[in-house]
Amino acid sequence: MFRPMEIKRIAFLDYLRIFACFLVMLVHASENFYGASSGEMAGPVSMLADATDRLWVSVYDGFSRMSVPLFMMVSAFLLVPMREGQSAFSFYKRRAVRIIPALVIFMILYSTLPMLWGQMDGDASATDLSRILLNFPSLAGHFWFMYPLIGLYLFIPIISPWLTKVSPREERFFIWLFVLSTCIPYLNRFFGEVWGQCFWNEYHMLWYFSGYLGYLILAHYIRVHLTWSAHRRLAVGIPLTIAGAVATILSFYVQAEPGVTLVTPELEIGWAFCTVNVVALTAGMFLIFTAIPQHEVPASVVEVSNLSYGMFLMHIFWLYLWVIVFKNTLALPTVAAIPVIAVATFVSSLFASKILSMIPGGGWLLGTAAPRKK
Repeated sequence: MFRPMEIKRIAFLDYLRIFACFLVMLVHASENFYGASSGEMAGPVSMLADATDRLWVSVYDGFSRMSVPLFMMVSAFLLVPMREGQSAFSFYKRRAVRIIPALVIFMILYSTLPMLWGQMDGDASATDLSRILLNFPSLAGHFWFMYPLIGLYLFIPIISPWLTKVSPREERFFIWLFVLSTCIPYLNRFFGEVWGQCFWNEYHMLWYFSGYLGYLILAHYIRVHLTWSAHRRLAVGIPLTIAGAVATILSFYVQAEPGVTLVTPELEIGWAFCTVNVVALTAGMFLIFTAIPQHEVPASVVEVSNLSYGMFLMHIFWLYLWVIVFKNTLALPTVAAIPVIAVATFVSSLFASKILSMIPGGGWLLGTAAPRKK
């Protein structure tokens, strides 16, 4: 069933947003299978129980590491550069109304509700509440994503004038420097400090071309300068995705010795979102989705896409429940447990978000209360 859209939607972005939202939940479902402490997600140290967990955590979690960069690219594709005539503070106001109220409400919920089922005590709740202006709550680690996203939003008015007049060649130069910067984690692992890094200086030569800004520029380049046909986007995107996925999966698998306590940042070196293999995985998948023909988007897809922010915010509540059911109680094999937990979490989050959207004022909980563009 279709319905007419007031504003022409970009079809592939709705599908991509839903896909990325599910991948986030798949990542977090997987993390429950290599936490060093029983019943906990992965923390500073990790441990794989056996060879089966090693394999399926590597596959599911490794493939899903494109989730965060895909979200970054979706936002950039829609927002960069700013609309002509729009002021920086007008842009900031619209973004703040869209994301901040829902974020703050859920930070309070994650700091209090888990006391009801014994996941935290009063002291932990008080500590989390006292630090809301400083960082995310202890049981809402997925909120880390909001801070770099807000940072990108703050930077969009600054970089927009450059993007309106930059040539494709100059933009490609930036992207290649960004890609080179994503090799630095591996250079550090094998060669130590490079390009000016030392114990008193973390700002290496390519620091200003590194980080999530590179995904923003990449999304803009694809939207504005890439004129490839759908066939060519698939011809490049599919092998790029496969190569990136294989490298990302193997980077974890070859280090994940079952039964051994491992340092998580070292184990996950290839899973960092700004590494060259994850860039390849993300760029390839983004190109694949851009090959979806532009058409009128089904109302059901639009609705799930619009609710995806609220689903992201709340999903850890549901994840905790379904891990108890499918991992601890029913003890499904890992190959089935991880995707089943992710699917159950996705469906539960969608159902809860839909109910909230029907309640007066529920849009403030879901990030859907922002005013329409004039």
